[in-house]
Amino acid sequence: MRASRLVSLVLLLQARGTMTAAELAQELEVSERTVYRDVLALSGAGIPVYAEQGRRGGYRLVDGYRTRLTGLSRAEAEALFLSGLPGPAEDMGLADAVATARLKVLAALPPSLQDAPARTGQRFHLDVGGWFGDAEPPPLLAALARAVWQDETVVLRYRRDREVTRTADPYGLVLKGGIWYLVALVGGDYRTYRVGRVTAVEPTGVSFERDETFDLRGFWAERAAQFVESLLTDAVTIRLSPAGARALRYSVEPPAARWALEAAGEPDERGWVVTRLPVESVDVAYTQLLRLGPEVEVLDPAELRERMAEAARRMGLLYRR
Repeated sequence: MRASRLVSLVLLLQARGTMTAAELAQELEVSERTVYRDVLALSGAGIPVYAEQGRRGGYRLVDGYRTRLTGLSRAEAEALFLSGLPGPAEDMGLADAVATARLKVLAALPPSLQDAPARTGQRFHLDVGGWFGDAEPPPLLAALARAVWQDETVVLRYRRDREVTRTADPYGLVLKGGIWYLVALVGGDYRTYRVGRVTAVEPTGVSFERDETFDLRGFWAERAAQFVESLLTDAVTIRLSPAGARALRYSVEPPAARWALEAAGEPDERGWVVTRLPVESVDVAYTQLLRLGPEVEVLDPAELRERMAEAARRMGLLYRR
């Protein structure tokens, strides 16, 4: 555990230059006293780390010092080659850069870990695309990726109900369920655009100043939750068999299934439970709950219960023939 922390401390100083004991303690999730002891241990091991005094002081490495990747464990080396997703990188026009980086990392590994990429490739393949999505990436994805990397303002033409033009600061790209989305600052607000609906990207040659406090992952998680909540504006009361409860997440949106199962009452003598299920509408609920067949009973609203009963009656007639 301590050896891993010492390597992390060296890599932090190598990447960021000067860091105070407080900053290192926060990054490593230890006390400042532990940082002091670790720095002494590194100095004793010959690592050229020293302290600078003054208001802007802190710990730093001697200029020009670079650590090699000999401190990697086998698990870390193999995880390193697993972390890259060649499909999305190629979609964004970064295939050559990723391949070059992999070669450089491979060259820096000690001989005992040279087989890490082969072992990883034999055991894991990450297919992030959707089953029924388009095989080809959106045609303007690479252009947007360049603008994101370069912090360059662009003029977008975007097609939804009608085509609109927006001047946007592209902050990031998100791949969700095989679909690419652009997160951009437009008119002072962060907005999300489906890349496949972007019909033109015009670079302006003007760089924007990125808000370094913007958290792409946090923004996406918040917007995704808001999107699901905006869809699930209605609710129905249902009874679920044990099999129906297990299958619910395959029939409705996973958040709706999770909320319904958490709100379920105590099971009866047959194991059935009563709960409220958030749904987009009665029509959507009808289509979704039909998938559960006899493992669900709709209790409310009456309109949906009658539609389910009629579907069951018609299905019974079909099979009696």
